[in-house]
Amino acid sequence: MGLEFVNLIDPQSTVIKRYGILNEKQGAIPHPATVVVDERGIVRFFAVDEDYTKRPANATILASLRPRRSDAGGEGTLIVLNKSEATASLIDLASGRVVATLPTGAGPHEVAVSPDGRTAVATNYGGSEAGSTLTVIDVPSARVTGTIDLEDYRRPHGIVWLGDGEHVVVTAEDNQSVLTVHVPSGRMTRAVRTGQAVSHMVVVTPDGERAFVPNIGSGSVSVIDLQTGQLIRNIPTGAGAEGIAITPDGREVWITNREADTITVLDAATLEVIAQIESPSFPIRARATPDGRHVLVSNARSGDVAVFDVREKKEVRRVSMELSAEGTKGRLFGSRFGRSPVPIGILIRPDGRRAYVANTNADRVSIIDLESWKTVGILEPGREPDGLGYSRLTVGAPGVSSSPSGAP
Repeated sequence: MGLEFVNLIDPQSTVIKRYGILNEKQGAIPHPATVVVDERGIVRFFAVDEDYTKRPANATILASLRPRRSDAGGEGTLIVLNKSEATASLIDLASGRVVATLPTGAGPHEVAVSPDGRTAVATNYGGSEAGSTLTVIDVPSARVTGTIDLEDYRRPHGIVWLGDGEHVVVTAEDNQSVLTVHVPSGRMTRAVRTGQAVSHMVVVTPDGERAFVPNIGSGSVSVIDLQTGQLIRNIPTGAGAEGIAITPDGREVWITNREADTITVLDAATLEVIAQIESPSFPIRARATPDGRHVLVSNARSGDVAVFDVREKKEVRRVSMELSAEGTKGRLFGSRFGRSPVPIGILIRPDGRRAYVANTNADRVSIIDLESWKTVGILEPGREPDGLGYSRLTVGAPGVSSSPSGAP
């Protein structure tokens, strides 16, 4: 055939049998596998299929060879929570490097960063044993400055800072409650019961007057008056209401119903349902772009991010994460979604140029360019990343005070 390279033959299938990749359903051939390994020995891409005719596209393989750290999106620090490691990775976005790895409590799920960018607070959800603490991190000095004990309130999950820069609003799933915590003192100042099962994430209106909380177990969203501390209403949305986003103008709230494969859009003022949108493949998180034109939704089953037009209330594209699961054992979702990287957490930079997506079963964070709508890079935090936070400050920046502002 005129080939200019050595060919190896295996007429008795001896080699593929010893490797355990004999495809007995389709004859004496191996399962086709494609593996890309970088110069450090790290597997960048892996694909395998029982059907020998199904091979990854060249474009998909080439995407795994793109520079992984050179297009992280500009200045500042990305905080990534690693559930399996009980750590927080601080990633410098100018270089794409992890500059610090800090301990948290068990099972950290979500993180919020103060308006000044100095303080990050992580919710320690726990594992087999319910967590009940928050970890306070000083970003410029890259150190843990305190742990806030929520006492009898367990499974803290969703978290957001209030505009005063001193308080955070936190959900406590086991207690069907939403808490307000004063971070500098480490004191809880208010608890409001939703009366709904698995109160999960939380968003707050731009004026700080209302909080919206999706409840996975009840398929609803709770509306809370933050000024009076009263529950206003529980609104049915759909089975498995989990993710939530509020548009920058505060007019609309988007709730992902993961079991129903739908999105419910509410009028934030009247609390009326504006739209019910089909959203296939286990929609799990939602984030609105700063210009208010789009909402991004991560889909755990299909391993991609759907982009919705806010005005038209319809899906306009999907962006593949171009990754596969690194392994499923011991992870929150296990093998439920097969080889999907299981994208969950989404964070959009304030300038609207980049979105970061935590792929919890692939141990990677994908970087999406929001102009080309393509994956342009990969960041490498710890194992099972999920919650994401952004600070405009960088670790160890000259002239930035490192005095702690968290709880003692």
